[in-house]
Amino acid sequence: MFKFLLICTLAVASRAEVAEEEDVLVLKKSNLEEALKAHPNILVEFYAPWCGHCKALGPEFAKAAGTLKAEGSAVRLGKVDATEETELAQEYGVRGYPTIKFFKGGEKESPKEYSAGRQADDIVNWLKKRTGPAVDTLAEVTEAESLIADNEVAVIGFFKDANSADAKAYEKAAETTDDIPFAITSDDAIFSKYEVSKDSVILFKKFDEGRNTFDGELTKENLLAFVKSNQLPLVIEFTEQTAPKIFGGEIKSHILMFLPKTAPDFQDKMDQFKKAAEGFKGQILFIFIDSDVDDNQRILEFFGLKKEECPAIRLITLEDEMTKYRPESETITAEAIIGFCKLFIEGKLKPHLMSQDIPEDWDNTPVKILVGKNFEEIAFHPSKNVFIEFYAPWCGHCKQLTPIWEKLGEKYKDSADIIVAKMDSTANEIESVKVHSFPTLKFFPAGDERIVIDYNGERTLEGFTKFLESGGKEGGAPAGDDDDDLDAEDLDDVDEGQDTASDGEDDEHDEL
Repeated sequence: MFKFLLICTLAVASRAEVAEEEDVLVLKKSNLEEALKAHPNILVEFYAPWCGHCKALGPEFAKAAGTLKAEGSAVRLGKVDATEETELAQEYGVRGYPTIKFFKGGEKESPKEYSAGRQADDIVNWLKKRTGPAVDTLAEVTEAESLIADNEVAVIGFFKDANSADAKAYEKAAETTDDIPFAITSDDAIFSKYEVSKDSVILFKKFDEGRNTFDGELTKENLLAFVKSNQLPLVIEFTEQTAPKIFGGEIKSHILMFLPKTAPDFQDKMDQFKKAAEGFKGQILFIFIDSDVDDNQRILEFFGLKKEECPAIRLITLEDEMTKYRPESETITAEAIIGFCKLFIEGKLKPHLMSQDIPEDWDNTPVKILVGKNFEEIAFHPSKNVFIEFYAPWCGHCKQLTPIWEKLGEKYKDSADIIVAKMDSTANEIESVKVHSFPTLKFFPAGDERIVIDYNGERTLEGFTKFLESGGKEGGAPAGDDDDDLDAEDLDDVDEGQDTASDGEDDEHDEL
C-alpha cells in the first residue's frame, strides 16, 4: 500500500511541474509529454521574449486561455520560450516568432499549424471548431442571441428540416471553416426573431451592414464563397491582429490606402475608399494603413513610399509572385479607385517597378551601383560576367557582408570581363529577378542566353573568388530562373506579424 501511495504521489508531483502563467501552461522539452497526457488538446505558442509580435499576442493568448478554462473546456493553451527550448523549437520547425501549433489527441508528432487570427475570439473559435462539432444546434432564442453577441462574425443556417440536402451542404461548408462559428436551427421562435420565413443562411457581423443573407444554389462551394466575401469589413485596417486574416485569406489581390488617421480629410477619404470597395467584394481586399504608425514604416518602404507622400493608393497581388500596381492619378475618389480596380481585373495594368535614378558616380567605385534603370544594360551585358548583391539597407547580414563584398570589388576592379555590383532591392525592382530575402547573390554570365545563377557557397572572399574563377560553378546553384516559392513566412515583418527566429548572427539571410 505504501509503495502504491508513493507512486501516486510521485505521479501527482510530476504533473504539478507543468506551471501556469495567466492560465497558459509553461511548456518545456522535459514536460511536454506529461502535459499532453494530462491535457490531450493543447494550442502551443513558440515565442521569443524579445519578439514584439509575441508581446502583442500575449494578452490575447492569455484571454483565450482564461475563456476556455472558465467554460470548463478540456482544451488548454501553452507556451514555449523557443530561445531557451531550442531543441524543442528545432524539432517542430520553428522558423519565426510567434509560431503556433495545435497538438490534438495527446499526439506529439505532426501538430497542425494554427491558421486563424490573433485575437482571443479568433483563437477560441478556431479551437472549438477543431475539437467540437462543426455546427452547434440552437434550440432557444437566447442561444442565438448569445452566439451573435459573443462573436464578431457568426453564421446561422435556418432549416426547418435539419436533415435536408441543403442542411447537409451547410454542414460540409462549416467543416472546412476554422475561424467562424456555424450554427443551425429549426426553432420557430428563432426564425421569427430574425424575421426568417423560409430556409436561409445568414451571416451576422458587427460591422458594415450587420448581416448578409445567402442567395443562390446552396452548395458547399457557393456557401464558402459567400462567407469569404462577407466575413471581413469592406475596409480592414492593417494591424498585428488583422494581419493573419488579411494575408492568410483566400483573396490575394489587395488594394491599400496609405493615409494618416490625423489627416483633416481622413473620414472623407475613408468614405470614398469604402464606397469603391462595395463593388469588389470577394475579388479585391480593401486595406487601410495608418501611415503615421511606426510599425507600418517597413510597409511604406516596401512600396517605395515615404510618410510625406501619403495619402497614396497601391495594389498588390500575392498569387505566384508579389506584383505591385500604381494608379496613374493619386486622386482618392470612389470613381478613380473603381476605375483603377476595373483595369486591374481586366488585365490592362502594367506592374509598377520601383527604381532610383542612376547615380552619376555609379561606376566610379570597385563595386558598381545598380538601380532599376540601368540593371538590364549591365547585368545582361553580352560580354560581361556580372556578380550582384541584392541587399536591404536595414539588413544585418548585408552589413556583415559589406567589407567582404568591397574587397571582392577591389580584386576585380581592373578586370576586362568581370563586374562586381550591388543593388538596393528595397528601392529598385526588376521584372526578370525576384528577390525574397537579403542578401541575395546572383551571377549573370556573359552571353546572349540571359542565364541567372544563384550563389549558394561560402560568403568569404575565397568562396566568391573560386565561384567567379570557375565561371559560376564552384558554389553556384543550377542555372535557371529565380526560385519563385514564396510563403507567408517569407513576407515576415512586411505582413505576417512574425519575427524571424534569428537574432542576426546565425541565419544566412534576412527575410523580405
